[in-house]
Amino acid sequence: MAGGKLTPRQKMINLMYLVFIAMLAMNMSKEVLSAFGLMNEKFESANTSSVETNASLLSSLDQKAAEAKGEFATAAVTAHKVETVSKEFYEYIATLKTDVLKGFTTDQETGKLPYESMDKGDNIDNWFTGEGYTAKGKDVIAQIEKYKAGMKAALGTEKKYAAILAEVEKKFDVSDVANKEGLKDKYLAYHFKGFPAVASLAKLSAWQNDVKKSESDVYSSALGKAAVAAASYSNYQAIVVLDKNAYFQGENVTGKVVLGRYDENTKPTSFQGPGKIVNGQAMISLTAGGIGEQNINGQFTFLEDGKNIPLKFAGKYVVVPKPNSATISADKMNVVYRGVVNPMTISFAGVAANKIKASAPGLSQGSGAGKYNMSPGSGNEVVINVTGTLDNGQTVSDKRVFRIKGIPGPTGTIRGEMGVVKGPKSNLEIATIGAKLQDFDFEVGLDVVGFNLKITGQPTVVVNGNKLNAQCKSVLSKAGRGDQVTISEIKTKLVGAGSYLLPRTAPVIYEIQ
Repeated sequence: MAGGKLTPRQKMINLMYLVFIAMLAMNMSKEVLSAFGLMNEKFESANTSSVETNASLLSSLDQKAAEAKGEFATAAVTAHKVETVSKEFYEYIATLKTDVLKGFTTDQETGKLPYESMDKGDNIDNWFTGEGYTAKGKDVIAQIEKYKAGMKAALGTEKKYAAILAEVEKKFDVSDVANKEGLKDKYLAYHFKGFPAVASLAKLSAWQNDVKKSESDVYSSALGKAAVAAASYSNYQAIVVLDKNAYFQGENVTGKVVLGRYDENTKPTSFQGPGKIVNGQAMISLTAGGIGEQNINGQFTFLEDGKNIPLKFAGKYVVVPKPNSATISADKMNVVYRGVVNPMTISFAGVAANKIKASAPGLSQGSGAGKYNMSPGSGNEVVINVTGTLDNGQTVSDKRVFRIKGIPGPTGTIRGEMGVVKGPKSNLEIATIGAKLQDFDFEVGLDVVGFNLKITGQPTVVVNGNKLNAQCKSVLSKAGRGDQVTISEIKTKLVGAGSYLLPRTAPVIYEIQ
């Protein structure tokens, strides 16, 4: 009844392609290069896991083939053909990654490549010549086509593998690609020519991920577990869908109960509940009961393999009285904060938004029906009065009291990190001292205008601004590895709030490595 959600893997791939487009400019920021490096790490980690998972799936299929033979034996033969084709192409991509990484070495301490220095793609320039491919570029294309042909030969024309083959063809379609000017670019040129080495590395890791994904899909399909689980009625979800969620007392409640995999051929053998079956759906019709939450429940019965499979369902609806009180709620919390604009939604049950009036000190009309902005002033509470006009001309009124609180004290940060931050002295010397509001739902800007720096055994340095001054650096020069630098007495103010300082800001510690 609804589209499936994207898997984390597919979300990661989609994100990578978006960033690819954003990186078409020649000057790459270090942050973007690092982002590609982290993305490559995630792909490689996923690939490592896929190798183990696929080996386990293939082992299970071999065991089934040995025990049950028949269709499992045939499926195992197909799976091993796919394993051979996939392994050969996967390892070939690994050689391309080796070419991309020529001249770059892994840091022995961190185990990471120098992503921020991998902004050139010279190592694979030998793929291209003019508007075409060199012998190396042609070989890359040939290996892709060889992989696709091998998969087609291994899987044949069986319908259960058709979707997998279509996905392989789509992901490794080497046709020319239209660029942003509408001109046709060669496939490899569009995806690799002129890109930074780290981007090409991530793309090749994504290729390997696609290979492992297709291999896994073949094994799962061969085992048949996914197909059996999806077809079983015991895994269906019955959902109550009402025409609306709240009703006035005595109003007719209408709606339907549908199955998660509903189609016109999915018909239960029996149904128990407040309604009747029409084309596989339980059409509900009943009179709303007393005020408050009401339950709807019942049971479908399906016939599967000669057995009756019961499938219970349950839902709720709310019956509300005729309007006699206003609904006033802060969109973010049950209090309002001084110093920020608090968005609020004010409504009256059963009354149109254009027939409602609300008033309070600091309350103003927002954008949209029933939307208001509250900017509280002094005091500890504010009263909001609401009046609504019914369709018959009668008026109803109500009021609510909200507490007023000040913005809580923030937490100090170094390089945007809180708590104990570790790193070399050189990083601290150029770091920015900042502040964050934890668990605070409003978007606010914070400026640090001063702080104290303290190292054990050294005098405290008082600083104006958000950077270490010369005196701080002098004291810092005497500190050694393992020493902790405490940044405290941080003075923080709201952006645009003049000289108004926030409550005490929690300190942050920097441990020298």
